[in-house]
Amino acid sequence: MAGGLAALLDDVATLTRAAAASIDDIGAAAAKASAKAAGVVVDDTAVTPQYVRGLAAEREVPIVVRIAKGSLRNKLLFILPAIMLLSQFAGGLLTPLLMVGACYLCYEGAEKVWEKVSGHSHGHGSDDGELKDEDTIVKGAVRTDFILSAEIMVISLNEVDQEPFVARLATLIVVAIGITVLVYGVVAGIVKMDDAGLRLSQQKSGGVAAFGRGLVKGMPRLLTALTVIGTAAMLWVGGHILLVGTDELGWHAPYEIVHHLEEPAHDATGAFGGVVGWLVNTFASAIIGLVVGAVLVMIVTLVLRLRKKKQPAHH
Repeated sequence: MAGGLAALLDDVATLTRAAAASIDDIGAAAAKASAKAAGVVVDDTAVTPQYVRGLAAEREVPIVVRIAKGSLRNKLLFILPAIMLLSQFAGGLLTPLLMVGACYLCYEGAEKVWEKVSGHSHGHGSDDGELKDEDTIVKGAVRTDFILSAEIMVISLNEVDQEPFVARLATLIVVAIGITVLVYGVVAGIVKMDDAGLRLSQQKSGGVAAFGRGLVKGMPRLLTALTVIGTAAMLWVGGHILLVGTDELGWHAPYEIVHHLEEPAHDATGAFGGVVGWLVNTFASAIIGLVVGAVLVMIVTLVLRLRKKKQPAHH
């Protein structure tokens, strides 16, 4: 009896270790997959605060929470089942689908660059002076999030597409929940940063008050920095996906050119070779992303102008 109990406990311990190892593997895979989607994550973080500008301070966090719930529904109820079916039964479509998403990233990045250069900004929020109700704000934000979430999930899936079905599913669930909590947790912190700074600025302690004033002044700079980093990351990630995707689909020239540029930089810089090689690859990918995005911006602009010309004039 004692021997049987010992054997049972040993089996339980073995299964526990195996489960713990699986959890570690899923966590590592989720971290790796999430890192590849960094460009979209930063852009998502930069975009969302614009939706709560102008709202009463006490409504900002509740609106962010509602948008976060919508984002999680996007990922778990709509995007996840679709891409899991795709990876299981039509895996060959994953690379082309990823490249389509990469083109969207390149377009978004190039459009932001063009808006900065030209001084014309379309923005994601409502800057037309109209007062929108909360439901309209949330619906608009969740619609925008759907596109960004889809790209995050597809990029993440591409990193674990060789894993068994259950491991892929578990990893993507972790990615969906983890990134949603991270993005909207940061967003909630950003939108309340100026309120916290305002309270601190009214304290009697000079150092605390100065810190509070710094928070208030720093928020616009933080949003600007997030936008710049997000734009650069979108161009880099989008360009790199296109670079690798074209190589996988049989057009090897672009990838080989970048690889040949990367090798001399890697070899010539000694201990920093890995970092310098990565920077060369990243810069080349960003240039590719900018070029592809610029072409797409021109095409979309031309199509919109033609459509506008065909519309009958209203008297």
